[in-house]
Amino acid sequence: MQFHHHGYVSGDPRITAPEGTGIDRPSEIPDEIDVLIVGSGPAGMLLAAQMSQFPGVATRIIERRAGRLPLGQADGIQPRSVETFQAFGFAERIMAEAYNIAYMNFWNPDPENPENIVRTSRTEDYGYKISEFPHLIVNQARVLDYFAAAAAHGPGRIEPDYGIEFLTLTVHDEGEFPVEVRLRYVAGEHAGEERTIRAKYVAGCDGARSGVREAIGRKHVGGASAHAWGVMDVMVNTDFPDWRTKCAINAVAGNILHIPREGGYLSRVYVDLGAVAEDDDHRVRLTSIDEIIRRANDILHPYTLDVKEVAWHSVYEVGHRVTDKFDDVPDGSERAPRVFLTGDACHTHSAKAGQGMNVSMQDGFNLGWKLGAVLTGRSPDTLLATYSAERLPVAQQLIDFDREWSSLMARKPEEISDPQDLATYYLATAEFPSGFMTRYGQSEIVGEDAHQSLADGFPIGKRFKSSEVALVADGNAVHLGHHAKADGRWRLYAFADSPAAGEPSALASWADWISSSAASPVVRYTSPNQDIDAVFDVKVIYQQRFDEVDISRVPTAFRPQTGPLGLTDWEKVFAAAPSAWTTTDIYEERGLSRDGVVVVVRPDQYVAAVLPLSATDALAEFFSHSMVQAR
Repeated sequence: MQFHHHGYVSGDPRITAPEGTGIDRPSEIPDEIDVLIVGSGPAGMLLAAQMSQFPGVATRIIERRAGRLPLGQADGIQPRSVETFQAFGFAERIMAEAYNIAYMNFWNPDPENPENIVRTSRTEDYGYKISEFPHLIVNQARVLDYFAAAAAHGPGRIEPDYGIEFLTLTVHDEGEFPVEVRLRYVAGEHAGEERTIRAKYVAGCDGARSGVREAIGRKHVGGASAHAWGVMDVMVNTDFPDWRTKCAINAVAGNILHIPREGGYLSRVYVDLGAVAEDDDHRVRLTSIDEIIRRANDILHPYTLDVKEVAWHSVYEVGHRVTDKFDDVPDGSERAPRVFLTGDACHTHSAKAGQGMNVSMQDGFNLGWKLGAVLTGRSPDTLLATYSAERLPVAQQLIDFDREWSSLMARKPEEISDPQDLATYYLATAEFPSGFMTRYGQSEIVGEDAHQSLADGFPIGKRFKSSEVALVADGNAVHLGHHAKADGRWRLYAFADSPAAGEPSALASWADWISSSAASPVVRYTSPNQDIDAVFDVKVIYQQRFDEVDISRVPTAFRPQTGPLGLTDWEKVFAAAPSAWTTTDIYEERGLSRDGVVVVVRPDQYVAAVLPLSATDALAEFFSHSMVQAR
């Protein structure tokens, strides 16, 4: 963590000084604002935390509830989400309170006595092999708390406006604030009152029954399967030996997905309630908690559950729906979008694959930096069309995956030819639920793959997979990706060719160009009154050991002096060769060319381009499509 940038800080460094709209922020929503976020779920709160990093943008977030969410329904945190938490500054804190999934065990009927279940396999959880971050379980309410703190402590000082209900909106063809929004106060001193405000943009993060979706005429496409599940968060005494291990249990009496929860005592149990008759008319949703517990005991036989407390329970029918488009632009129109849908407002599915909250947060991450870039004048509003274009295919992939996973989980024993096939599927598809199969297609912010062979381990369009390097200034081992914060900046990683720092090299020529050429994106898109790294965070990774790099000979492009005090930033220069504290070489681990390569990474951590150090014209051309020259 870097601080003291603007002078000595004696308090909590995670609380930054207010700027722009964060100074003297009004308690009431102004009549005109830049961004209105509707709903304070995972997508909405992440979006608020991101917009707080753009204090020049007037952003408000409304929530119908009177206060914070006390108990959330979602709980699975995939490794990609923990990477995102790292960017917002709270990965380590939430990991400390979460349940870490180390293994997933699989139980099936005992061949000798089918009424009983027996463990048939124990599988390492996929999180260990895919990311430096684990697969976690933690209550959705705590995730929202952390994002709320990030939003409130950011320079924009964004806090939810609770007790305000969204009614409807109208998008007008003209005006600086073209979205007219009707609201109603449902709590507090203004309860019962209605008012109308205007916004430049609206983000509908308001759940499966989204009023924003209805207002823009978008439709959920899909339906519910004829299968129901009961779910309960419980504290129990039991003789089941795997109660603190994630388990998929298939029995004659039905199926259970059991997930231990944070805190050491709480567990979530999904209980198979069986097929739903066509004329059921959702009556299955009235299934009592006593009946859910009874069925759980039948499935676990010969083991038993003595439920001491039920923290929460519900019944749901598996549904798979995706909205036809994630913004308000009519088919055939080329106008820029004004209204966006995120999370459950545009895709719904079962809870058992642990994807809902995770995919929703990535919706918010994708949208937030783009809104910030457009509203601060860095990018044209055409950038906003990439939100729906990128996120809708991801939602469809999620629906397809969840449909298959749900079907496998709901099978009866006689439908299973191989007791190991569920475990095999779990591991074979691990990269998708972890959040790492998302790959954005070529666009104005995702380049061609002509030079992909220079960096095989950083596929264009996929998230930047971090690796360990040494910080040259002090020799400490750090993860390169962990230095990328959710601050709306692009990252330019210059992986050096073989000459040492200060020697003539392709890197030295590139560094001179990036810092001085009129065609350089750093020069072209950074205002003279901004710090030189305000828009682009430029870092270098040398092939040598950290103690073989003379930092005084490193080009000044990687040693900028910024902030009101003009302090040198010492944390943009890294070394790849193993040393006392590092055991891997990022060049080897990520298949990087020893002739050097530039890896361009978007503000939401996705690789946008891979180019040779000599391809400065191509780098300039890439940014010309998505950025506006600074005044």
